[in-house]
Formats: sequence, structure tokens, C-alpha cells
Amino acid sequence: MLVIPAIDIKEGQCVRLKQGRMEDETVFSPDPVAVADRWIKAGARRIHLVDLNGAFAGKPVNAKVIHKIVETYPDIPIQVGGGIRNEETVRTLLDIGIKYVIIGTKAVQSPEFVAELCQKWPGHIIVGLDAREDKVAINGWSSLSEHNVIDMAQRFEEYGVEAIIFTDISRDGMLQGLNVDSTVKLAQSIKIPIIAAGGVTTIDDIQALCKVADKGIMGAITGRAIYEGTLDLTQAQKLADSLM
Repeated sequence: MLVIPAIDIKEGQCVRLKQGRMEDETVFSPDPVAVADRWIKAGARRIHLVDLNGAFAGKPVNAKVIHKIVETYPDIPIQVGGGIRNEETVRTLLDIGIKYVIIGTKAVQSPEFVAELCQKWPGHIIVGLDAREDKVAINGWSSLSEHNVIDMAQRFEEYGVEAIIFTDISRDGMLQGLNVDSTVKLAQSIKIPIIAAGGVTTIDDIQALCKVADKGIMGAITGRAIYEGTLDLTQAQKLADSLM
């Protein structure tokens, strides 16, 4: 199981939000490239990038920073989300070396868009389903849709997505622990891998997730915990390796 560090980019800086609120941010570094270097040296085998401005604008905003990270670390698989709403953006990201493109809001609003992407770029499309009380959120988590998260995940599995990133919004950035039960429930409803996000706080969360990894959980994204030091990335990945 992979422990995947998140680098959330807002106005060119590495920040963390609480429950996705743009006004509730903590700036951790003015240099996201240096942050990527830190996590790679700590043992990260994949990096999760989010263009926060892009998520709200509906188009990439921090493309230059993202391109720089990919250019600097071409051997590290990088997954990117935030503001990816058309094929041109997907093509551009894959052309510069992004391994996986994460579709969020657009996937919920236009599921057929995901089906088209999976046909054109099989193996490179991930859908991010961010939920609160089993309902999928859209537009940078600013609103809830009427879609049930399990129903949506099963639909995208049929389309051929590589994986689902599942985030419990109520836990994200709050350092309250991962919602393991909801993650397992979703993982058991589909056959494609789940990447868990939202609430990873300590090594106990990684251990708990490893115990249920055989249900279909291939990784966990962690953000605030590794920035504030409640979770050591190197220790977490070593534990995940030892338990698998």
C-alpha cells in the first residue's frame, strides 16, 4: 500500500485547507517543488498534486508549478487534480509527464466525459469522489450533489477508470482520523482500487488501513498530518510495506 503525500497548490504556494474551505488555509511553503523533494527523499513513491485555484476556477491555474515538479522528478508517478474539465487539459497534463489525471466535479456533472477519457487514455484516468454523508460534493466541495458515492463509483468502474480516490470531507484537514468503515464499504462495492483520503492523522490510521487493504485499498493520501508532524512519512511507508 502506498502512502501518498499531498501537495495542495494555491497561488503558487503549498497550503492545506480545512474541510476544503479556501478561506481556512495554512501556508506550509512558498516552494511546492522543494516540498515535493522533501517527500520524495522521505520515501514517497507517488505524489498527489491539487490545483486548488483550478478546482474553483474550473480550469488549471497553477500549471507552471505543476509542470516544474514533473520536470524535476520525471521518475516519480504524479497524479493531478483540480480544474480538469476538458480533453485539452487532460492531453496537456499527460503530454508533460503526469501519470494520472484526476477528474472530480466534471465526472459527477458529466459522467460520459469520463467514459470518453478512459477510451482515449486507458490506465491514466482516476476519479475523485469527495463525499459528506454519502453524497458526492462538487465545485471544490462548495456544494453537495444528489449522487450517492457508491452508485457513482460503480458507474465509473464500468467506464474503465484506473482507481477511485475517496475523500470524507468531514475528516479532511481536521486531524480526526480516517473514516475506515466508509472507505471499506466503498472498496467492497467495486473491483477497482480505492485510494483513501481525508483524516489520515497518525501511524495508527496507516496500520488500520493496512489491515483492510486486501478489500481493495491501494493507497492513502496524507496532507496536514505530515506537514504538522503527527505522521512521519518514512515510518508510515515502511510500516505499510512491512504489513503487506
